[in-house]
Amino acid sequence: MKTPLPTALHKAIEHIQKFRLWTDEERELSMLQTLAEHPSPEEIWVFGYGSLIWRPEFNFQEDRLATLQGYHRSLCLWSSVNRGTPEQPGLVFGLDVGGTCQGKVYKLHDDNIHEQFRLLWKREMPSGAYIPKWIRCETMMGPITALAFVMDINSHAYVQGLTREETVDIVLNATGSCGPCPEYVLETANALAQASIKDENLFELAELIKQRIAKP
Repeated sequence: MKTPLPTALHKAIEHIQKFRLWTDEERELSMLQTLAEHPSPEEIWVFGYGSLIWRPEFNFQEDRLATLQGYHRSLCLWSSVNRGTPEQPGLVFGLDVGGTCQGKVYKLHDDNIHEQFRLLWKREMPSGAYIPKWIRCETMMGPITALAFVMDINSHAYVQGLTREETVDIVLNATGSCGPCPEYVLETANALAQASIKDENLFELAELIKQRIAKP
């Protein structure tokens, strides 16, 4: 395996050894359980903090800027499908514990909720590394409860403690079924900037990635 992450090498190896895709049945059960736990089923909102901001891939009636307390956006999830492979995992964003996270909430149309959620689960839950939760979000029009995909910190796919250089190296060397990992990070940074959402750590990381890509 080609890998440039000395301090997190053991975590990468553990993830590679334990990684497996969820079955259709596992995803369906998780989706149905999550829908059943919704406290107010007449309004379905989804909180986006990464690629859902620039590529939601579902129909929605309304979107708002929103703030989630108790979590922050972090490249803390090994991606062995969407933005990497089991042999060369990339990194994608998860909601890690602590701090705050600004993003967007989307109010879904009432029709075909199950079909919309199946597509969402196929994209966000290929291996069950996230925990889907209904969480209170603050918006300029008042609080709402939205579905958020929170990082499972007990998962082998969870990684922390990477230096910025290690993170950049991992991102630059990974490509998955949805495309190159650098594209994912840069598109997210661009979408946040366009939405006037501040994330200085991500913006600085994006600049480093662009500098490395531009080097001959």
